[in-house]
Amino acid sequence: MGHLLANIDLTFLIASVVKIVFLTFLVILPMVAYSVYAERRFSAVIQDRVGPNRTGIPLTLFGFKKDIQILGIGGLTQPMADGIKFLLKEDFTPKSVNAFYYWLAPCLTMVPALMTCVVLPFGSELRLSDLNGLLSWVGLPGFSAVPVPSVIADLSVGPLYTFAIASLGVYGIVIAGWASNSKYPFLGGVRASAQMISYELSLGLSIIPVLMVFGELNLAKMSIYQDANGWLLLPLWGEGLSWARWALWIPMGLSFCIFVVAMFAETNRLPFDMAECETELVAGYHTEYSSMKFALFFLGEYAAMIIGSGLAVTLFLGGWSIPFGPLIGLGYSAGDTPLWLGLLHIGVFLVKIVAFILFFILIRWTLPRFRFDQLMKLGWMVMFELALFNVLLTALLMWLIPLK
Repeated sequence: MGHLLANIDLTFLIASVVKIVFLTFLVILPMVAYSVYAERRFSAVIQDRVGPNRTGIPLTLFGFKKDIQILGIGGLTQPMADGIKFLLKEDFTPKSVNAFYYWLAPCLTMVPALMTCVVLPFGSELRLSDLNGLLSWVGLPGFSAVPVPSVIADLSVGPLYTFAIASLGVYGIVIAGWASNSKYPFLGGVRASAQMISYELSLGLSIIPVLMVFGELNLAKMSIYQDANGWLLLPLWGEGLSWARWALWIPMGLSFCIFVVAMFAETNRLPFDMAECETELVAGYHTEYSSMKFALFFLGEYAAMIIGSGLAVTLFLGGWSIPFGPLIGLGYSAGDTPLWLGLLHIGVFLVKIVAFILFFILIRWTLPRFRFDQLMKLGWMVMFELALFNVLLTALLMWLIPLK
């Protein structure tokens, strides 16, 4: 055992732990919390009202005469107050439910969304050896000279893994609807299963043209290629300037549109939130839930929205790459990327995801929801056929105009 531990690269071990903690606890979960805050503020602006702009400490509950109001920070502590509120609410379990599956359903919704983030390349690489001078000055051992990739699991089948794990989230919704033993949650679960089966086909077919162009399934290599040769939707430098790449711009744009629409449906976001629409089903599959179990459904929805945004950014918008990076001297160079540039790549990736989340929120507060028959008709009679046509169009163009 000691010999095995001696052969483990300490830099790799530390980097893996840091990446897991950073991506899960310092990026995904805070981004989920503040996505809810952003949605509430964004909707307030659209509806010409105030929204959450302050939080406070309710000292009157403890016998004091006045509460403490925290002003001047735009209500940025509201997510913390919401989290404390969910923790302190009564965790009520109705007598009529199937208790085991009733408790299992929120976990099945949250866990798959977090598991899919391990294959997303949130940056290029981090040359931690740049810190060795500082570490030696304070008397600490230095890092290995080998750069650390900014991805937790660099799988060669990244999109397939993402779809396989993300599709498990529907089981949590269906089980919640069935285990609640109530008509409104049951109808919400049935709607969710029909909706996700319909739009998963379009979602999977939408990325086939993308995989045909890249010729591989490694998300990190896709980001590196787009950094050097232009984004899939912005081929304005490198090999992206060739007329062969521009001939494929139309099917790639069509793939992007199909992917985004299907992603809205897969994450149950308006105008596809038929599984929980308040006007018909009270709250749908989570009608009978309260306290942290109710919060887990929200965490799962927003985490899936963030991961879906990250996948769209990686496939179509260059991932972590900087716009026109090679033209301004900020292109990626394997093994020779300074630490500051690697950190800048991470920042660029997060900014793109935030922009996508704001787009999600804008659509929710702009469009009305579909009727369920319209939703199913769109999935089977428009999206599915359009995705198949796009695959054939891409194959035809690649046969007539070889990329290489």
